Amino acid sequence: MQSKSPAVVEPVEPSPARRIGLFSLFSSPTVDAVALEERAANLAKRSLKKEAKVAGLKLAISMMDLTTLEGKDTVGKVEQLCRKARRPMEGDGTIPSCAAICVYPNFVTTAKKALEGSTVKVASVATAFPSGLSPLPIKLEDVRRAVEFGADEIDMVIDRGAMLSGDYAKVFDEIARTKEACGPAHLKVILETGELGTYDVVRRASDIAIAAGGDFIKTSTGKVQPAATLPVTLAMLEAIRDHWYATGVRIGMKPAGGVRTAKQSLQYLVMVKETLGDAWLTPDLFRFGASALLNDVLMQLEKERTGFYQASADFSKE
Repeated sequence: MQSKSPAVVEPVEPSPARRIGLFSLFSSPTVDAVALEERAANLAKRSLKKEAKVAGLKLAISMMDLTTLEGKDTVGKVEQLCRKARRPMEGDGTIPSCAAICVYPNFVTTAKKALEGSTVKVASVATAFPSGLSPLPIKLEDVRRAVEFGADEIDMVIDRGAMLSGDYAKVFDEIARTKEACGPAHLKVILETGELGTYDVVRRASDIAIAAGGDFIKTSTGKVQPAATLPVTLAMLEAIRDHWYATGVRIGMKPAGGVRTAKQSLQYLVMVKETLGDAWLTPDLFRFGASALLNDVLMQLEKERTGFYQASADFSKE
């Protein structure tokens, strides 16, 4: 009787997290919540006047990702949003274009066509946005499809359940594999900070997202409250700062959800300047996830120009 040959065991490629080493990767500093909130509050008290205020507001417009992520989105609505992103205020050539349009994958081709010849990028949400609760192969196919449609940027969501249960390797690996699936597109990693609970978890999630290859880290989907806040954003900016000090690599930041007024936008810009410096005051490294912010900024610019407020009805809603 012939003996059976031993089964051939195929080598299993280790996950990205295992290759790097879990222990060194997932150690993050403890956040002093009192000091963080106090510094955020102090920075929010800074004020900009006259020329500096106008320059700050125009800079904020150039950093906006105009966003529509609703089940009732239509081709016409996306096209109108693209027109507004290209020229936020008709007749005023001093107002810059917005940074990007952020839409669902089905509207990427519509946005690309409407923005042809402009500097405005097309961002697409992916990875089972906003919950992130689909099998990884489906998430990755979602990303590849959006890139094939022409997306310049991908906004992914992390698995918050995995993050909160301490399965950091899974969080890291999904981000790393999503980055691979992005190909030439830039990757923004949405932490959904309103579900993470503490600044310590936000800091650790930020560190993981950066280490796994995210080009940007982003606070929120806009579907969960609280969304972006100044203290949460500061915690994420400090993670970016520490990574820059350690590696010399600059990572972008995007607060999204809850930033609705011109005053708030200037507070965020002051925080970025004081934490990371002038190098981050560019759409390449800082964005606002905005659906309601643009009109308030335009109203403030008109106030600075004419001395009078215009009614919100004077500006298009999309």
